[in-house]
Amino acid sequence: MNTQRRLFFARTAGLGMAAALPWASTARAAAYPDKPVRFYVPYPPGAATDTLGRMAAQLYGQQFNQTFVVENRGGGGTTIGTRAVASAAPDGYSIGIVDSTFTINPALLGARLPYDTLKDFAPISLMATAPFVMVVNPSVPAKDLAAFLALAKAQPGSLSFGSAGVGSAPHLAGEQLKQEAGVQLLHVPYRGGGTVFTDLLGGQVQFAFATVPTLLEHIKAGRLRALAVTTQQRLPQLPDVPTFKESGLPGVDTTPLFGVLAPAGTPADIVERLSSTLAQSVRQGELHDKLTGLGFDPVGSTPAQFDQRIRAEVAKWTAVIQKGGIKAE
Repeated sequence: MNTQRRLFFARTAGLGMAAALPWASTARAAAYPDKPVRFYVPYPPGAATDTLGRMAAQLYGQQFNQTFVVENRGGGGTTIGTRAVASAAPDGYSIGIVDSTFTINPALLGARLPYDTLKDFAPISLMATAPFVMVVNPSVPAKDLAAFLALAKAQPGSLSFGSAGVGSAPHLAGEQLKQEAGVQLLHVPYRGGGTVFTDLLGGQVQFAFATVPTLLEHIKAGRLRALAVTTQQRLPQLPDVPTFKESGLPGVDTTPLFGVLAPAGTPADIVERLSSTLAQSVRQGELHDKLTGLGFDPVGSTPAQFDQRIRAEVAKWTAVIQKGGIKAE
């Protein structure tokens, strides 16, 4: 075979392979998943992130007529379960859920983080967010945020707030308040959220941040007083409570997020199918209603939108943590 003929066959073979690629991609997406999928949750059973992860796994199982096996890998400040996703084969058969800790850990843990938050994952969809409300014990003589801040400035360090630990979202919400308002507040870290609220109701700490469903009953009963929420608009559950933006502190915007991701390198067609399936159900229908009923704000983003949100959150928390000199326990 002469040189020209060899070149001709090489070129036509290459064209044939290139033409086949879209068909191969479509076939792969159509066949996926043809075996059980592992769904990692970086918390023990019962946590809010676990609840949302199980909702997502159940939805996928129903929509794809395949088993999505929830595997709880708690510990390490969520790094154990999240690392399991990062180190899995990028074939769509290992995915997982993350929350705000995922975007806080890069600045909090630094070189100790066992994966690269921005490089080792393929974002699938931001499933939902959960607004925070700031509450005070009724013994605090402040009926609104302005009065609370005036008290904090008059008595530096006298007002304490509890959280589930250093670097937790409630802790960083309090840190945002300190930095934005220029006040001194005392952070009291606990080993769990339940003890925080016991001491808050008892007056051992004066205020705290938490999701609305966690505190709504106590607010309505008058056991706690709500001063502001971290949303852009007022919440229907608390129509008389202003936002931090309304109160002149738009930088206090801690809003925990919950999203699904896969290992980096997962085929784009599989990521897109997982994303569109979850997003459509989150935006309307039974799953949307369940999330809303639990106090979450359903989102259902595209992979690109979730990636953008992750990067923005990492940058935000890096600035807050560095300015506050916050170190992991």
